[in-house]
Amino acid sequence: MNIKQAKQEITNTLKAYLAKDQLGNYLIPTVRQRPVLLMGPPGVGKTQIMEQIAAETGVGLVAYTITHHTRQSAIGLPFIEKRTYGGEEVSVTEYTMSEILASVYRLMERTGLKEGILFLDEINCVSETLAPMMLQFLQCKTFGNQALPEGWLIVAAGNPPEYNKSVRDFDVVTLDRVKRIDVEEDYGVWKEYARRKNLH
Repeated sequence: MNIKQAKQEITNTLKAYLAKDQLGNYLIPTVRQRPVLLMGPPGVGKTQIMEQIAAETGVGLVAYTITHHTRQSAIGLPFIEKRTYGGEEVSVTEYTMSEILASVYRLMERTGLKEGILFLDEINCVSETLAPMMLQFLQCKTFGNQALPEGWLIVAAGNPPEYNKSVRDFDVVTLDRVKRIDVEEDYGVWKEYARRKNLH
């Protein structure tokens, strides 16, 4: 599909996932909400439509290029905590909050927006050490024992292998848990956008 159709598809998904019943509970529980995986060539407009969707629907947007992250920034840094188990004090390893999840909470605090989109670009180019955590995050919306807040849609984006030799394929289990949208270039759609923006 073209980027305009992809934008509409993601907007529809966001609205469906943010719909609530009379008591204020989400009609589709978080556990049933599938992340969107947007695949398309560089420069087709994947990041741009995220900004447009957030602005048009009035939700927050936190965007990350995931290749700039390490395992530690994704799941947090370890620290030693004292715990008492069976009457005996022991040292255990805990983790600080994920930098990615902390960014979501910071945006919520700064703007007052409680719902939004977490956009993870270049998801299929993550390092080997980060790949298992990202797959867990796409499947469960958690890094370790820390969860993405309710009301946040995960949209991940990647480039097909012909544009980047370092991409890795997702396994069947992961692909079964995401909604994949393949985007192709469409000059007519870009021309329509360019006219609206007064681009030569």
